[in-house]
Amino acid sequence: MAGISGNRRIILAGGSGFLGRSLAADLGRLGYEPVILTRRPVHGRSPGPEVAWDGRTVGPWALTLEGAAAVVNLAGRSANCRFTPENRRDILESRVDSVRVLGQAIRACTRPPRAFIQVASTGIYDDSKTLCDEEARPGDSFLAGVCLAWERAWREQALPASTRTCLLRVGWPLAAGGGALGKLAGLARWGLGGSFGCGGQFISWLHSEDLNRIFRWTVERGDMTGVFNATGPHPVTNREFMQALRRALGRSWSPPTPACLIRLGAWLAGTDAKLALSGRRAVPRR
Repeated sequence: MAGISGNRRIILAGGSGFLGRSLAADLGRLGYEPVILTRRPVHGRSPGPEVAWDGRTVGPWALTLEGAAAVVNLAGRSANCRFTPENRRDILESRVDSVRVLGQAIRACTRPPRAFIQVASTGIYDDSKTLCDEEARPGDSFLAGVCLAWERAWREQALPASTRTCLLRVGWPLAAGGGALGKLAGLARWGLGGSFGCGGQFISWLHSEDLNRIFRWTVERGDMTGVFNATGPHPVTNREFMQALRRALGRSWSPPTPACLIRLGAWLAGTDAKLALSGRRAVPRR
């Protein structure tokens, strides 16, 4: 922990979700002071204070940024929904607006935070079997377009020279009791743990503890700037992933789920089948 001295306050914008709660708990255990910016503060829910913000406009929450060790922006509406025009707009605007308002607040600081860590997604890459490192070309899907606009907003922020910037393209974080793993484990326990569709779509995964270490690494290392793929080094196919999950749960073979049933199930669940039937083979070269 030698990389940080003095103020150990770290601001987690949009930090009340799965990733934010895990990171806040990790930071609290290690002696940092996490402060969570959230639309619905709840006293006592987090290891640090929760402060109200709307993700769009500068308000009293901006005072928490003064002299902070870092700001980590996790804000953005979940893409686990049907891609209606309204939801598409919300998915895009919630990401771009949060980047812009944080940039505005940082520029107004008398003592700007030492680092601004922006969370993004490996969804920027093509749905293909090609290995994608940080230099790979973006894809042309709706989610790739969202990621391009998201990252463009990050690059456009003219922050003070004293505020170092990093962007993490996060893959699939796995942890017991939360995120995608909990949903997939539930399916496997009900005998639905076969591959999705053809099963050849790739999953770039990492454990949530490793993701927390990556966050700390970008905060503590003063020489780290630019874009990083925050994934494990060994992506696997959906078929391989589900096989490993069944084995871990002590479940026998399960039949694959045809793509048409995935689409029907996704519609009934209020989400989009592309989230299960597409994938990214991203690797962290940097």
